[in-house]
Amino acid sequence: MQATYLRTLGRSAALTITLAGLVSCASVPTETADAALQRANTAMGSSALRSISFAGSGTGATFGQAYQPGMAWPKITYSSFSRVADYEHAAFREDAARSRAEPTGGGAVPLMGTGEQRTTGLMRGGSAWNLAGTAATPAPLAVDGRTHDLWTTPHGVIKAALANKPTVAMRNEGGRSLTAVSFAVPGRFSATALINAAGLVEQVESIQPNPVLGDTQSVISFSDYRDFGGVKFPMRIRQDMGGFPVLDLAVSEVKPNAPAAIEIPAQVTAATERVTSDQAAPGVWFLAGGSHNSVAIEMKDHMMLVESPLYDGRALPVLAEVKKLANGKPIRYVVNSHHHFDHSGGLRTAVAEGATLVTSELARPYFEKVFLNPNRISPDAMEKSGKKAVITGVSGKRTFSDGARVVEVYYIEGSVHAQGFMMVYLPNEKILVEADAYTPGPPNAPAPAIPNALQVNLVQNMERLNLNVEQILPLHGRRVQVAELYTAVGKKN
Repeated sequence: MQATYLRTLGRSAALTITLAGLVSCASVPTETADAALQRANTAMGSSALRSISFAGSGTGATFGQAYQPGMAWPKITYSSFSRVADYEHAAFREDAARSRAEPTGGGAVPLMGTGEQRTTGLMRGGSAWNLAGTAATPAPLAVDGRTHDLWTTPHGVIKAALANKPTVAMRNEGGRSLTAVSFAVPGRFSATALINAAGLVEQVESIQPNPVLGDTQSVISFSDYRDFGGVKFPMRIRQDMGGFPVLDLAVSEVKPNAPAAIEIPAQVTAATERVTSDQAAPGVWFLAGGSHNSVAIEMKDHMMLVESPLYDGRALPVLAEVKKLANGKPIRYVVNSHHHFDHSGGLRTAVAEGATLVTSELARPYFEKVFLNPNRISPDAMEKSGKKAVITGVSGKRTFSDGARVVEVYYIEGSVHAQGFMMVYLPNEKILVEADAYTPGPPNAPAPAIPNALQVNLVQNMERLNLNVEQILPLHGRRVQVAELYTAVGKKN
């Protein structure tokens, strides 16, 4: 079944991406690609392998959540980490218990010293979802990454290559000759597997699509292979992605042909992107309906959008909703709260719309650079449009006005979440728009015993700037009166 699935993917797309830029040929291949893969199949015990599970501990990073644009991804510690790769059904599961290893940077991991987070992510076919207890939440943005993780495991890459018209070259590294087998799963990723003389996969180099970086390189290395009932598996796995480390795992447990039982929940199959619009003030709409919110602001002759998040799949319906509210006015500006990938993943979509991107001056050079990268493996709206990004920066504060409405953009200074972290204030409406600094809890929830440091920092910035806020439109969660924020930090406003 897995071979049929991969061949279907191979036939379904006309575009085939190769890794010619990653592979330097040192000599003429002495065997065909199929022969090299069958040699690896035999050596690694892959032929009868339908699934495999492995577990361990180590370190990693929160990809796309750098404290400063261009810096390495924030480090995390995995007290436990496991994956199940079901090759027969093209399914995947990852469970982890993680905590921060450094105080700054983004992601959903609890702040430094405040505990550990447990996560469960799954994928089958073209569907991905996360579990919190027994509750499944659709995660369509994760499909590409989890598909990549399934088919770049040591045995998965052999199976994927055999199903997708592989090519072969030779590579010389450290005086050793390695067989480099390249292939593409169209629309998902392209890869080169480096196979040594013993038939073991030592490294997988790949390129996969990303809503911010475009075509993104990854390098996974496998070492210290051991035998598990005739199946060889590495006890050390290291991975870089986008130029920085994302995983260094010491494997302690391997189970060949472990039961997977990964089935797509009904609520995931039926899920669609939904955008709701709620008028927070005349000409100001709170756009919700998903994990990330946006805010539309009407000016005399144009529209402003605060936040175009995640990826085309979310950003396109958000932009469509803004155009419905706009009475024919163009979307001139899209304001980005900060550079973290979940909040900037729809900026390429906004470029295709013709909007000028408003980001921090700190992030402007970074976005100007990465938005030059193509997204050819799975072309996004910007790639299809052929348009180039127009980006303007904010240095501390910037005011937009049409003579009646005033929109002020400020830095949130001193936050451990991000540098170049921005909030939007409408002084006439007494509305504040912010992301990640404050996500409201359930209504009437008691204040935590220890106030959240990000929320305390937001209040400090509001008071530093003398902002007269009555209503907060958070870019996660429900809109609230400012009194809820002050209650959460143990203060009165």
